[in-house]
Formats: sequence, structure tokens, C-alpha cells
Amino acid sequence: MTTTQKRSRRRRTVIVSATLAAVLAAGGGAAWAADRFLVQHVSISDVSAYEAENSTVTEEVTATTNGTVDGTTYSSDQADITVSTVTTGSGDDTVTYYVADVLLTDATALRSAFAGDAYGTNITETTSAIAEDNGAILAINGDYYGFRDTGIVIRNGVVYRDEGAREGLAFYLDGTVEVYDETTTTADELVADGVWNTLSFGPALVADGAAIAGIEDVEVDTNFGNHSIQGEQPRTAVGVIDENHLVFVVVDGRAEGYSRGVTMTELAEIMISLGAETAYNVDGGGSSTMYFDGEVINQPSNGGERGTSDILYIAGGG
Repeated sequence: MTTTQKRSRRRRTVIVSATLAAVLAAGGGAAWAADRFLVQHVSISDVSAYEAENSTVTEEVTATTNGTVDGTTYSSDQADITVSTVTTGSGDDTVTYYVADVLLTDATALRSAFAGDAYGTNITETTSAIAEDNGAILAINGDYYGFRDTGIVIRNGVVYRDEGAREGLAFYLDGTVEVYDETTTTADELVADGVWNTLSFGPALVADGAAIAGIEDVEVDTNFGNHSIQGEQPRTAVGVIDENHLVFVVVDGRAEGYSRGVTMTELAEIMISLGAETAYNVDGGGSSTMYFDGEVINQPSNGGERGTSDILYIAGGG
């Protein structure tokens, strides 16, 4: 099989059927539901070309690897990455999560990529497929921007959507990362201020090194058919230790005796234990995936990877 054939095979649309089935079962509006949750709507078909034309910042990242996966540091002139596995508790109270401690020498080494190299709604691929297509050494699932039509979307210095709706996370070119209120600014203002990437999901988990009150009650979306994010769930989170020093965490869940998942408060406590001064929750559940050095290292709760709209990643060497 040629490389082109492999990529074509990887880019098959992944249908997230659970939500759709619930919507269709409700009756009435089936056509609307199919259009909203199934039919691909492509606004930009070649994101790579679009970003090359519109971004004012270009950075090529290379990396070299050594040793085994767990507890090993992977180094390049752009980033040092240490990945480890943590297991706590026992029996039904066991929690297993994966940690990637990332020290960047340049903020642009952390990049985003869209499924199928296209921007729009209902365009999905697995995290590993997107990672492989972009030469990633490390990747986590993103905010699943394509599930909703609100939220500010800035990726690799380029504005894709300017519909402020919630608490977002902004990665700046100077290496700082901040939680911000999307409704009080615009995407163009953020780019002018030096924002390189944004995520729009939430909630924020940690501020000034302490867990934020009330995070158990936050609903990210009120879309018809959307599931609650409360309770013990698989999770993905981004933490900020210092400028250009990040920590990514993926918590497995829904697997008795292996990992039950965690609440938002427990996720905040994990991030604090890793040294995060700021932390932010992104898409979780079946989407929660960490890819490292050519493979998915966690155990996604669906029994395999679920398609998603986007990833955050660091590129590796050829």
C-alpha cells in the first residue's frame, strides 16, 4: 500500500454514532439532525495552504528520540518532552492517567491540526491519524471545535472563527498561556496581541495554583443531544507550569479495575500535583487520547479511538 493510499484510508470519516442515535430517536427533525451531526460542511478544504498564505509566523520543528516510552525525555532544539504513566488507588477506585511534561524553546513548536487538513463541521479523524499526517511525535485531542458553531478558533496564528461564547484558553507567542472570556474580545484583537492558538471548551480548572470553585457545575454546551461532562469521566487537560512549560494529561475511564475516570475537581488536583499554575479542561470522554512516538499510549474508553475535529501536537523528526 502506498503512502497516499494509507493517508486516504486514514482520512475516512469517523461517525460519532451515540449522540446521533439519541437525536434521531427523539423523532421529528431527523433531516436537521443529520445535517447538524453527520453531513460534512467544509469551509476551507486545504488548511495547510490557507495557513501558509495567512499566517505571519512560520516555524519548522524537528525532534530526535531515545529510549523507551515511559518516563523518557525526547529532546530537540524546540522541545523536551517527558511522558509517564501514573496509577493511583486500587480495585474499583483505580485511576490511570498519562502525563506529558513539555518544555518548549519556542511557543510556535506547539501547533494545532484539523482532521483531513480541512476546516468545517462534522469533519473527523482519529487523533493518531491526524498526528501521523502531520508528523507529530506527541499529540492530544483538542476541543472538538467542529461539534459546535460558537467559540473563538485561532490556530497557528490564523483566525478561523470569531463567535465568542465561553471561557477559552489562549496560547501566546511569548510562551504565556491564559484563560480568557471570549465574549469580551475578538479573534483579530487576540491575534494582534500575539495569540498563536486558542481552545474553546472548558471549564478552567486551576488558577494561581488552586482549584477553581464550582467547576463540577459547569456545562460546556447546551446543544440538543449533548451529554453532561459531570461525574467520573475520561478527561483531557492542558496545564501551564511556567512560560513555555506545559503539561498535558489524559485520564482513562469507564474501565472497572483499570481506571474509573475522574471528576473535574479530581482533575484539577492532578494538575496542581504536577505543578500547574493554570489548567483547562478540553474535550474528554471517548475523545480523550494521547499519542506518542507513533502510537496511542492510553486506552480510549470506546475500546478504540473516536474521531475528533482537531489535535494539539509537537512535530517530530523524519
